[in-house]
Amino acid sequence: MQDLLDVFKALSEETRLRIVKLLDHGELCVCDIVAALDMIQPKVSFHLAVLKDAGLVKDRKQGKWTHYSIVDTDMFRRFLLLSTLERISAETVSEDTRRLKDFLKSKRQKANVVSLPDRTACCGR
Repeated sequence: MQDLLDVFKALSEETRLRIVKLLDHGELCVCDIVAALDMIQPKVSFHLAVLKDAGLVKDRKQGKWTHYSIVDTDMFRRFLLLSTLERISAETVSEDTRRLKDFLKSKRQKANVVSLPDRTACCGR
C-alpha cells in the first residue's frame, strides 16, 4: 500500500510532473533539468529524489554527474506515467522545453570549442 501512496504523492506536485514530462523525451543530466525548469539544483534534486523513491525514475552516474530517465520496467508505473503525460499539454511545459533546447544547444556549441578540459563544465562538456 505504501508503494502506491508514494507513486501518487510523487505525481501530485507540479514540478515533478514537469520533470517527468521532460524525461519523457529521454535521459537528462540534473544540470539539463535545472536549466529547463529555471530552478536551483538542490530543489530539483529534492524532486528527483521523490520521483526516484517512488520508483518512477532511475539514475545513472557518469563521473560527478547524475543522469535521470524514466523507469520502464514496471508496467503499472509506466502505464500510470503514460496516462498522466498524455494529459499534460505541450503548451503547459513549452517554456521548460524552450529553455532545455536552448541549454542543450549551448552545451553542444561549447563542446565544439577546442580547449583544455574544463572540469567544472556541466556533464563534462
